[in-house]
Amino acid sequence: MKNIVLKVHPADNVIVALRDLQKDEVIDFEGNQYVMQQKVEAKHKFYAEDIPLGGEVKMYGVLVGKVTEDVKKGGLMTTSNLHHAADPYAYRGATYSWQAPDVNQWKERTFMGYHRSDGRVGTANYWLFIPTVFCENRNLDVIREAMHNELGYAVTDKYKDFTRGLVEEYREGKRDDGQVPREEKKRTRVFQNVDGIKFLNHQGGCGGTRQDSAVLQNLLAAYADHPNVGGVTILSLGCQHLQLDEFKDAIRKRNPHFDKPILSFEQQGGMSEEELIKHAIAATFEGLKEINKLQRKPATLDKLTVGVKCGGSDGFSGISANPAVGYFSDLLVGLQGKILLAEFPELCGAEQELIDRSTSKETAEKFIRLMDAYSAQAESVGSGFHMNPSPGNIRDGLITDAIKSAGACKKGGTSPVVDVLDYTEPATQPGLSLVCTPGNDVEATTGKAASGATLILFTTGLGTPTGNPVCPTIKLATNSKLAKKMADIIDIDCGPIVEGEKTIEQMGEEILEYCIKAASGELIPKSVQLNQDDFIPWKRGVSL
Repeated sequence: MKNIVLKVHPADNVIVALRDLQKDEVIDFEGNQYVMQQKVEAKHKFYAEDIPLGGEVKMYGVLVGKVTEDVKKGGLMTTSNLHHAADPYAYRGATYSWQAPDVNQWKERTFMGYHRSDGRVGTANYWLFIPTVFCENRNLDVIREAMHNELGYAVTDKYKDFTRGLVEEYREGKRDDGQVPREEKKRTRVFQNVDGIKFLNHQGGCGGTRQDSAVLQNLLAAYADHPNVGGVTILSLGCQHLQLDEFKDAIRKRNPHFDKPILSFEQQGGMSEEELIKHAIAATFEGLKEINKLQRKPATLDKLTVGVKCGGSDGFSGISANPAVGYFSDLLVGLQGKILLAEFPELCGAEQELIDRSTSKETAEKFIRLMDAYSAQAESVGSGFHMNPSPGNIRDGLITDAIKSAGACKKGGTSPVVDVLDYTEPATQPGLSLVCTPGNDVEATTGKAASGATLILFTTGLGTPTGNPVCPTIKLATNSKLAKKMADIIDIDCGPIVEGEKTIEQMGEEILEYCIKAASGELIPKSVQLNQDDFIPWKRGVSL
């Protein structure tokens, strides 16, 4: 019989509804009877006991809030009767013991990747356009329009065809039925071994503070050095804070062995706009010929670096997709790969567990230092991590930040924390690393790619199209309803976990198999197919 409720951890005093429960409905669960005091919709929680005003509420085995009024057994958890609360954290010198899952069946497996001269392996081979300042965004847009269309990287012509059909019907006086009996134009790639031409439009490089430009410079240098990038074209205006020569120095400082083709053009250096654009296109075309000579070759799975992220989360995120990704994470760590877990505002309440899993005092203390500074900065402007859940999160069952965070943390699995990376710092150690980024979907994925993620697993319960310019982003639905409704953006359905049809471990293994195929170019994630190239630099301000 299919379960209709779930208690995530034995210490919890709340229970998750897996389907809608009606008022006065009686639920028999684990030897107890619960009478629903109100309707409890699927994904939401009800209290497993009477709790007096100020009493603690636990979920995932940790403190997630305190009730703001007396609540009854079987009562619905809401924002009006529960307020965020989390336990304090500190380095306690704990020794963490971890048993990796059995990975024998994957030890000899490989993926087909692009081998770089420094030993890293990319899951894609992109040419990257980088502006040193926002003034060049328009020129990038012109180049994108020209090169994407003519070299076969445009997403599709169906919307142009659709619009053209509407115009023709209007001119001919025909009724618009929304259907366009016209075949889409198909363009094949000119360069079969170049997976795309990507453009990092941004709003920085000048104005703001010099520190802003320095942070942006490190971020852009990380993208130029990314293992999925085969070559780079830089457009500069000339007078901006982020100077071209300094930017090139930052790339070589990050990687002294950087040897990819890098082209640069400065508009104030004597060229007209037309000359700049034509020179950039022509030179890049020659560069594309060169990186097209690269071919995918076998690489062992320890060469994978996978960022794990959730966005548009719901009440099922922490019990289906996130723990399934967590099991995948443990498998990859067992194979000596790298896992990147970010979103520091969404680790609130889970800090002690991560501290206790840290492999060294230095690692734990760096995490504490970054978390404390981030939290203090948010509070200094009248905000705080407790304000992280969005209206959509709350509407679908994530009532406090600690509930959201405890479920979000599941994506990192159970392996030891080997390193803590500040924003744009590269991942160098096999295992699980924590990366300091906001919870904001795009700022977080932008930061994960900067730290070296060559694939991103992105779980969602509400549906979000987020992608990344250089890192293929794989979408996992927490529930089957979403997977069917938004099939154009979802790659993997984790709903069978909720339905009781698959275990977390089975789904984690399926995720690993999908990643191997995506890393090999055999499967193209939906976000890549749609050219969902989201890129938002974090200026180190308050962003939750």
